[in-house]
Amino acid sequence: MGHGAEPGTQERAATAPAGALGVAELALKPALEAVLMVVDEPATEEHLARVLQRPRRAVALALRELSDEYARQGRGFELRLVAGGWRFSSRAAYADAVESFVLDGQQARLTQAALETLAVVAYRQPVSRSRISAVRGVNCDGVMRTLLQRGLVAEAGTEPETGAILYRTTNYFLERMGLRGLDELPELAPFLPEADAVEGDSPEGIPSFDVDDSGDSQTDH
Repeated sequence: MGHGAEPGTQERAATAPAGALGVAELALKPALEAVLMVVDEPATEEHLARVLQRPRRAVALALRELSDEYARQGRGFELRLVAGGWRFSSRAAYADAVESFVLDGQQARLTQAALETLAVVAYRQPVSRSRISAVRGVNCDGVMRTLLQRGLVAEAGTEPETGAILYRTTNYFLERMGLRGLDELPELAPFLPEADAVEGDSPEGIPSFDVDDSGDSQTDH
């Protein structure tokens, strides 16, 4: 454990029952790792310190220690300070492996989850990841990365209130669907619930449609 956590914190976290510890009592480095695994944007030290209820200085030190640890261990990922915040990214030395995976994914069929997520973007655009997740009732980060890699969705600015990135469908999406414009989408939008009205279960009625391409055209069964 580095200098960022209080003595005995890690031991308490390891022995206490799940859910028994407050945020401030959790081991700092694992807590930072857990949070950074789910961020959409680089997280600032101030934000991390606030949500983990720790001094910013302790958080900053722990982040730099984690970054150094990953580098010494030769991990395939790294913890980087970018755009004023911290986030995980693939290490440049393994770019060929990432590229191979991404290109291979271009030939794979879209899953049911990907088709449902694409439908939500199509009918609610521009829309943020958090709202997409609310509509579907599950985290959509991985699926959104797939759709971005396929060129079916793209960034469309940010939400004024929250600063969250918004997403829209692309011209490639229209091409694959055989549409001249979004106005030719079937009239299904009224059946998609508003994000703030969704409790947690994946709603029925989200349209699943096939992308008009032999490699991307069928829903997985």
